Amino acid sequence: MDFSLWPNAGRTWTEVVEGAEYAERTGWYGVWVADHFMKNGDDLSAPVNECLALIAALAARTERVRIGSMVLGNTYRHPAVVANQAATIDQISNGRFVLGIGAGWQVNEHEVYGIELPPTKQLLARFEEACQVITGLLGQERTTFDGQYYQLAGAPLEPKPAKLPVLIGAAGEKVALGIVARYADEWNHWGRPELAAHKGQVFAAHCERIGRDPKSVRRSAQTFLEVVAPGDTAAIARKQDFEARGLHVIMGSAQEVLDTVAQYPAAGIDEVLVPDHWFGSGAERFEKLERLREEVFAKL
Repeated sequence: MDFSLWPNAGRTWTEVVEGAEYAERTGWYGVWVADHFMKNGDDLSAPVNECLALIAALAARTERVRIGSMVLGNTYRHPAVVANQAATIDQISNGRFVLGIGAGWQVNEHEVYGIELPPTKQLLARFEEACQVITGLLGQERTTFDGQYYQLAGAPLEPKPAKLPVLIGAAGEKVALGIVARYADEWNHWGRPELAAHKGQVFAAHCERIGRDPKSVRRSAQTFLEVVAPGDTAAIARKQDFEARGLHVIMGSAQEVLDTVAQYPAAGIDEVLVPDHWFGSGAERFEKLERLREEVFAKL
């Protein structure tokens, strides 16, 4: 099982690149960047850097780690433009880029920018068309597509990447996981191992209906992960707050975190992402990441 870092896009560029360089230097598998323009909530003044600009820069500043988007919102990114951007970043990264895409969901960024966020049925239908557009452009010499939401007429994409994995971020069991089964090379969702195991069973049923081996899709998941030192009252309060809000959390002693994370492979997970959103800055941030790496990941 692989472990990757998810630096908060609200950090400064210096902090983001420091995180990526730390991950490269200490053996992490990848670095992922979320695609949002603001925080989810009422505080619209908090800084958030744009995803693809960060990814292109990180691709140029690193040599080994995979770099991926977690995940690009389809409602505000035309799929043909995304495919062209991805092909260029693939060159910059020398084939290390993973194109992570999703249907889009965060209400406040749609409201304040005047971007339509359609009802779920329409949202997913539009996203499925986008998947067809992107995979067509990446894999075909010319792409013609006549859908309800997107139309392409002999569209080129050059130069093409040799092999650019498409990751879909999705958890909806009735429709979204069916889209993953049809179009994704990789699949990501939030959740602890027990939820991952359940989602995997639902996903396998979608794959069976179309004759695809579910094991052909690489899987990743993330929760709020932290090794908590004994007596760290702030961390304990943070865990209680996260759990009260229904967030996915694995926090506790090194052994407790290890015991839970060790269940991911049996649930079908190949890669675990570690958000650093609340890890502070400077030495504190890297001390917490190192504690996870040395006391948990190294033992797996």
